[in-house]
Amino acid sequence: MKALQGKVAVVAGGTRGAGRGIAVGLGEAGATVYVTGRSVRGQQSDLGRPETIEETAELVTASGGVGIAVRVDHSQEDEVKALFERVKAEQNGQLDILVNDIWGGEKLTVWGKTFWEHSLADGLLMQQRAVHTHMITSYYAAPLMVQRKKGLIIEITDGVDYRYRQHLYYSLAKISVIHLAQAMAEDLRPHGVTALALTPGFLRSEEMLDYFGVTEETWKEAVKKDPHFIVSETPLYIGRAVAALAADPAIAEKAGQALSTWGLSDEYPFVDRDGSRPHWGNYAREQGLYR
Repeated sequence: MKALQGKVAVVAGGTRGAGRGIAVGLGEAGATVYVTGRSVRGQQSDLGRPETIEETAELVTASGGVGIAVRVDHSQEDEVKALFERVKAEQNGQLDILVNDIWGGEKLTVWGKTFWEHSLADGLLMQQRAVHTHMITSYYAAPLMVQRKKGLIIEITDGVDYRYRQHLYYSLAKISVIHLAQAMAEDLRPHGVTALALTPGFLRSEEMLDYFGVTEETWKEAVKKDPHFIVSETPLYIGRAVAALAADPAIAEKAGQALSTWGLSDEYPFVDRDGSRPHWGNYAREQGLYR
């Protein structure tokens, strides 16, 4: 039996990138995965990307799980409430894993601008899309887990600490969900539910590949433009990290922590799609990127 056979997960923001990789990683481990997002076939979100939640759900099923696509705008409370009512009805009240990977800030972040030069409206919208959505989603998911006295909520972020991330609004969004995980962990601990935060390293997402003008097959060509890309990881890497966490019987010991794919690769035996084990932490230290 696969490690997560019989488990039910919701990956909120599973259209592309880390969310898609996480959904597929959970599928590999045998889980039933509800994949949510705003982009469906015939109706893109305002991000204008081609990926859809239906594609992700199909990849989940192809990997060995059961993928279920549900269009949800997680900034709309009624849609989120309806999602978890559906999960409750279809799965007899069972929800084992929630992954909050809702972002939507790609086109809202203008790097190199101070916070007073940046669009305030875009900065505030970033908090709504990347923080408020997580709060709304967890609000409706947690009672299903509390009722059964078990479950795991994972907040996907960027980084493992409160270090400034070169952009005030971006930093605020990414750091906020780290603290959200820490705070939820305290409320949930007495009820047998675990919350934590998790970051990928240099993510080789669909959008990043497009940015460099390469494909997954030719990704190493991008190292000519950014040498740090040599240690990049596919979205499946964080997906397998999530699956390892979800299968760990001692997961409660990690409650409230901010974890990383590279740190977890030192503890669990998962590998990336090509069998490699990218370790952004070691690389960054060797390159003197963090001091």
